[in-house]
Amino acid sequence: MSQMSHWTAKDIPDQRGRLAVVTGANSGLGLVTATELARHGAKVVLAVRNTDSGEQAAASIRAVAPVAELEVRKLDLASLASVREFAEKLTADVGGIDLLVNNAGLVILDSRRETSDGFELHMGTNMLGHFALTGHLLGALDRGDAPRVVNLSSIVHKSVTVDLDDLMSDRDFDGSRAYRRSKLATTAFGLELDRRLRAAGSPVIGVVAHPGMTRTNLTPRAFEHRGAVARAVARVAAVLTTQSVDQGTLPQLYAATAQGVRGGQFFGPAARGERRGHVAEVRPSEQAGDPAFGSRLWTAAEALTGVSYL
Repeated sequence: MSQMSHWTAKDIPDQRGRLAVVTGANSGLGLVTATELARHGAKVVLAVRNTDSGEQAAASIRAVAPVAELEVRKLDLASLASVREFAEKLTADVGGIDLLVNNAGLVILDSRRETSDGFELHMGTNMLGHFALTGHLLGALDRGDAPRVVNLSSIVHKSVTVDLDDLMSDRDFDGSRAYRRSKLATTAFGLELDRRLRAAGSPVIGVVAHPGMTRTNLTPRAFEHRGAVARAVARVAAVLTTQSVDQGTLPQLYAATAQGVRGGQFFGPAARGERRGHVAEVRPSEQAGDPAFGSRLWTAAEALTGVSYL
């Protein structure tokens, strides 16, 4: 594990002149990411499902960065039609995109639900929606300046494997497991993306990051289906074992902005178990990092989304 010398948001290079797109930028890790990018001069597109919430997030960013260049645009990752519409409109309006942060995520439902396209909701939102989005935006990214795509993983991707014959968890749905599988798939997608970018000679690089155990707005949702006592115990444990959102956002900010970042790198917290701490380069699970699995997952994602781009 290679630690990045206690890197903080103060070390973010000047982002003036860069256009960044951050999905799920209205709260949690996405809001901190958008705030820091804007604070350091980037123009930031807040890609959010609820534009009212997005406008509130933009107002909170302007409160700490009054000259921030921000734009709120509607994006529902659980709808391939919404993804396509978002990408087509944005591509028509901008010359190029310098940074895409695939941050948005949905976590741990107590019952199986599906996207508008019939995908299991975790896999469809967290991985397939971002797969389609990245594909639709790749032309604009190619025109960017030192362009990067950052995929947000999770430490929990290391606790599961994915069966490509049951990618939608039809046979054995469990909310927690479905979320973890979606994050394994997201990690594998990010690493396979960079392999294909390199093979194609693209200027875009693909990088992956995870926040460790971080107290985000998603954390309470993980306990909603438990009893009152279990929820209380879990929340106390979360406070004692997790880190702040600001600290947890550093790996993806490093991946998005730090000088010298190479395609295919994976960043997370440095402390034991990667739960918290300073930014370090970390390793994916064996399956997530396996090029053969990444290639098979890519083929499946192309077939499911109808998006082919590398």
